[in-house]
Amino acid sequence: SNPLADGWQIFGDTNLFQWDSLNQDLQVTWDSSQPNSYFYHPLGTILSRDDDFELSFDLTLLDETNGMTPGQPYTFEIAVGFLNLVSATRTNFYRGSGVNAAYGPVNLVEFNFFPAFSTYEATIDQVVVGTNNSKWLYNENNLLDLPLGDLFHIDMSYLGGPETLTTTLTNGGVQYGTTQIIQVPAGFDFRVGMVSVTSYSDQHSDGSILAHGILDNLVVTVPPPPVQNLTGSWSNGVFQAQFLSRGNWFYTLERTGDFQSWTGILSTTSSNSTYLVMQDTSPTPGNAFYRVCASRP
Repeated sequence: SNPLADGWQIFGDTNLFQWDSLNQDLQVTWDSSQPNSYFYHPLGTILSRDDDFELSFDLTLLDETNGMTPGQPYTFEIAVGFLNLVSATRTNFYRGSGVNAAYGPVNLVEFNFFPAFSTYEATIDQVVVGTNNSKWLYNENNLLDLPLGDLFHIDMSYLGGPETLTTTLTNGGVQYGTTQIIQVPAGFDFRVGMVSVTSYSDQHSDGSILAHGILDNLVVTVPPPPVQNLTGSWSNGVFQAQFLSRGNWFYTLERTGDFQSWTGILSTTSSNSTYLVMQDTSPTPGNAFYRVCASRP
């Protein structure tokens, strides 16, 4: 069915993403002359270096041309992966600027393909960009093309224990190219909350691209949400919220009487997946409403 009827949304140029109801796949245009554009779906959680998550999809490139933007003759990427929508919709977020204090992108975990240009070979790439753009983690040793019309299956798997991102491609059931592995070093972190098929703007870049392709069979696996099985009850005049938490999340019990302003009652950080009990020992007279807010430290 049309993904736009199932929680998917578009930011930017809506013409770049078209659902093909006959073939039941997504027709994608990567046009770097347009603003940053995302065909995205919220994950219902926030992923960081401590989590396990996966992304797989089928990709067929139909055509690609570098240097479509005057004065920017070099290659540019097509992208599918994870991002932080708040970061990615900033007016100064430009993927092609690289490590750049003014324009550099942040919070990305994605698959990229750069077509060949001049004497440079085509490159299949994976990249992780942290929360402050001070350093990028990437593999660019897979110097292979994606032949037009061929169907490729891409698997990306991140493991929070060893803190590694592994990407493999298959073509006709046979692995294509090398297995790419990124080791996330100590002190490096990211925050992503959306999966996205992404067409980046080529502003602040020396390359550009116009490409068309087909995306299908996209599957995302993420951890459970940070608040599960939430219940509220009274015990000896004290309200308490109980829920299953997840490690490395910051929780706040909040209260309101009018849904206009909320008061923080109690905050804590969960160190592991366990049931937390958060109490309001001084509830206000009359009716009140409670919620539990979860955020990454």
